Amino acid sequence: MNLKELIFGGAVRNAGGVGGAYRDSIQAWLPIKNIIGGVVVTKDNRFIKVCEVLPVNFYLKSPADQENIIVSFASYLKIAPNTLQIMVRTQKADMADYVARMRSYAEAEENEKCREMIEDNIAEVGWLGSSSAITRRFFLAFQYEPQMKAKRNTVRAIAERLNEEADTARRYLDVCGLEVLEPRFADNMVLELLYEIINKKTSRRVKLPPGVFDMTTAVHGLYETEDSQ
Repeated sequence: MNLKELIFGGAVRNAGGVGGAYRDSIQAWLPIKNIIGGVVVTKDNRFIKVCEVLPVNFYLKSPADQENIIVSFASYLKIAPNTLQIMVRTQKADMADYVARMRSYAEAEENEKCREMIEDNIAEVGWLGSSSAITRRFFLAFQYEPQMKAKRNTVRAIAERLNEEADTARRYLDVCGLEVLEPRFADNMVLELLYEIINKKTSRRVKLPPGVFDMTTAVHGLYETEDSQ
């Protein structure tokens, strides 16, 4: 057992040894069954890949560069999956770390005028954070399609095929000056993203600890087996 199964269902065992998620539980409500190889597996057996893209300011580019970006992006759209979606996640900027750092500076500052300037900066940042300061994250999402033709009819093979599609997007968008992130631990990245989407407020205060999958597995003394379909 691991944290993915505890949150998203799947082969979850209760104290009585009965398989499946509890009735009316979070596991029963969520449409997600598992995360394998950075790919989300839904309860209706769809396989979805989510990639995060670092944006570029198009309007700061020269006219020639803008034209190249448009042509390169159009080329990618011609071979992109039919189910491709472009999503933007917008939320208020988290100023907590910055404010805490500035307060530590204020406590160490001996000059009264400098302390007043720091406090004024903290107040301004707090006002911006509560009114207009926002952050945006950009994502590409697509699902496995029959024409993609995975090498085998297994979950792992389908996940590998979707990751190949992500590599294709990475090559094309690199020409546009866009970076498609390639996290070292893809399952963790997807789980953290889903956790932040589902728990918008809580996730700003409570972060998932590093290595949550291994930690949960160690606690329960259970290990994953190879998934197949």
